[in-house]
Amino acid sequence: MIFFAASDKGGTGRSVTTANLAYRRALSGDDVCYVDFDFGSPTTAAVFDVPGALSGIEKDGLHSYLRGGCGEPERIDVWARTEHPELRLRPVGAGRLVLLPGDLSGGEFAIDADTLRRCADLLLRLSGEFDLVLVDLSAGRSFAMEMALTVTSMPETRGLPARWLVYHRWTRQHVVAAAGLVHGSRGIVAGGVARGHDEELLRGAIRFVRAAVPDADSPVWSQLTPAQAAWLRECDLSLRELAAELGVGYARVLGSTPLEPVLQWREQLITDTDVDDRGIVTPQTRQALMDLADRLTDDKAWGRP
Repeated sequence: MIFFAASDKGGTGRSVTTANLAYRRALSGDDVCYVDFDFGSPTTAAVFDVPGALSGIEKDGLHSYLRGGCGEPERIDVWARTEHPELRLRPVGAGRLVLLPGDLSGGEFAIDADTLRRCADLLLRLSGEFDLVLVDLSAGRSFAMEMALTVTSMPETRGLPARWLVYHRWTRQHVVAAAGLVHGSRGIVAGGVARGHDEELLRGAIRFVRAAVPDADSPVWSQLTPAQAAWLRECDLSLRELAAELGVGYARVLGSTPLEPVLQWREQLITDTDVDDRGIVTPQTRQALMDLADRLTDDKAWGRP
């Protein structure tokens, strides 16, 4: 199954959360491929601690492949190439965890028929080889998003099961932006329908992920004054009402991750050692990521019979 990770703004936690979902599913035994289509900033290798690819690779990255510069994009075996101390050896029972990085300083680029053909061929091959393919798209209404919508509407790819994760932070500005990315006149739904997608099916394949959601009852917020806690709850209620009004309400949310101090300072994988041994990450953050990873392929969680 293919998952497209999108956001209207940067700083939503899209890449770091999606990388953690890939990591968690690989730990559970799935073969997982992470495709870095964030062409403006292909930096997911930094989350996986892969040296030599922190902001893309010199040759044979996804930019080169999609533009016809190489016959096959470079694949990085994260278990084998990472410098992360807990990922250096593939855990017993874990599936493959493979990263397809972008090119160093690649940047956004316009798409044409050949680009679309190469992209479709790549996604077809990856979906046949891996249990999950997570495609991280550039923020906003990007060429990467247009390519994803166009390619998944092509006759040869319409049989591929594909879902969309739209990330946003739990703020008024981000809620408005996420709603516009999905429901706006140039958003995912309108763009997909214009390319031949069935509107009802496409809407049913889109869910929201709320990142960095404050919780006044969390131990992290134990130092709040009563006035601050009351204000936080008031803001949360206001945001719930706004989200429901804009079609980003709880019925369409696949999951939320709490505001995590570690992730505010460093975009990284959250490991069990970080929680149980080092004590630098809250158990709530790990549980939220585990739950979200499980729900990716759970039809019931997506509101399907």
